[in-house]
Amino acid sequence: MNPQIWFLTGSQHLYGPETLQQVADQSAEIQRTLAAGGLTAEIVGKPVLTDARAIKQVMLEANADADCIGVIAWMHTFSPAKMWIGGLDALRKPLLHLHTQHNRSLPWSTIDMDFMNLNQAAHGDREFGFIQARLGVPRKVVAGHVADPAVVKRIDGWARAATGLQHLRSLRVARFGDNMRDVAVTEGDKVEAELRFGVSVNTYGVNDLVAVVDQVSDAEIDKLIAEYRDVFEIAPDLLGDRLDAFRYAARIEAGLRLFLTEGGFGAFTTNFEDLGGLRQLPGLAVQRLMADGYGFGGEGDWKTSVLVTTVKAMGAGTGRGTSFMEDYTYHFGPGEPKILGAHMLEVCPSIASAKPRAEIHPLGIGGREDPVRLVFDAAPGPAVVMGMADMGDRFRLVANEIEVIPPDEPLPNLPVARAVWKPAPSLSTSAECWITAGGPHHTVLTQAVGAETLRDFADMAQTELLLIDERTDPADFLDRVRWNQAYFRLARPL
Repeated sequence: MNPQIWFLTGSQHLYGPETLQQVADQSAEIQRTLAAGGLTAEIVGKPVLTDARAIKQVMLEANADADCIGVIAWMHTFSPAKMWIGGLDALRKPLLHLHTQHNRSLPWSTIDMDFMNLNQAAHGDREFGFIQARLGVPRKVVAGHVADPAVVKRIDGWARAATGLQHLRSLRVARFGDNMRDVAVTEGDKVEAELRFGVSVNTYGVNDLVAVVDQVSDAEIDKLIAEYRDVFEIAPDLLGDRLDAFRYAARIEAGLRLFLTEGGFGAFTTNFEDLGGLRQLPGLAVQRLMADGYGFGGEGDWKTSVLVTTVKAMGAGTGRGTSFMEDYTYHFGPGEPKILGAHMLEVCPSIASAKPRAEIHPLGIGGREDPVRLVFDAAPGPAVVMGMADMGDRFRLVANEIEVIPPDEPLPNLPVARAVWKPAPSLSTSAECWITAGGPHHTVLTQAVGAETLRDFADMAQTELLLIDERTDPADFLDRVRWNQAYFRLARPL
């Protein structure tokens, strides 16, 4: 796929061909400025739209084009909004209303009525804004001049959200086994997920995977071992008396990658309660596949695996990481309270602060051989953790802005990948609000995508999002949960 954003410019025939040519030329300049700002997707300009038939036709074409991830609309002049009703009603791709104008500054000494008639976005966009509000069209509004990097950054964030939504619409998830027994939050309505998001989630027997793993050749394993030695630090015992276990970890990766590739899957889950003929719980293999963009959820948690790959698609090209994560334990003091996040094995090395080290240690659960895993600390910096819960009548996203920090002290006896973070606005408020919202213990930790982009995604997917940030107050947050409960129930179709 070649992600494209179609740029639509509104006007009307009243202005005549000379003015409309100016509109087209200036729209092209706006598009070039946006493209030069480094947008995630290609900007594709369309002819100036001046009548209802052309508007509806371009919207239908956007719906049908697999490369089109969304539409930006700008009213350069006054474009009577009744012309846009049919097109807006037909549009099924994300919409961004860009409120800008060609000139950044007013030419105070030379401005005349010709200039005023040409540069009418100030009220043309208000007309367009009304009809979107009247029709209840989901959209994002960004106001400002496109030469402002902050404006381009917000548009790029929206484009990344649209990329994630497009990725989700065709996503296939393979569940190896079912959910961990008696766990509630990892359950969910897979039919509703396909209806709401377009994602297809199905279960495959673990031994279907084992059959593929067992067929991996020694040559493929040799190739992977050589690659591991190039990109990771390797514990000496993995190349000595534990070499067989190391090679079996490579075998799992090769077999799992082949199974996912041949099946067209972009995400998967495993469950340590259902390992079939696997000798190890997949650790290194899961970490490696996540680093390549696959989604993963532990204990059969398909909702989190869906989120992982979706957020990875949004953050592609940023050079920052996204991983499956779990809130594990707290540090209440001394010093500033913080959270230690980890999982049994499966944290993505894309968030590592330094070269990961491949190690082998007992796991204590699962009843299998000691598994190989990558051990590292997460890179410090701003991030967001987000989880998805099925509330029965809808899916709910809960997100928390955080700051990843180095551990207070070394962790020599904790042989897993881990992240330490300070949640906003504080540990106590964050935890109280997360629990009030029913947020899950499995999450996605991302340093590649910010809260505004995640909100854009939730709006595009028409899915509830509760954000915990520096401004969050527990009483106000509880009110928001109650209001959302009423809103989403009233908004459901009969």
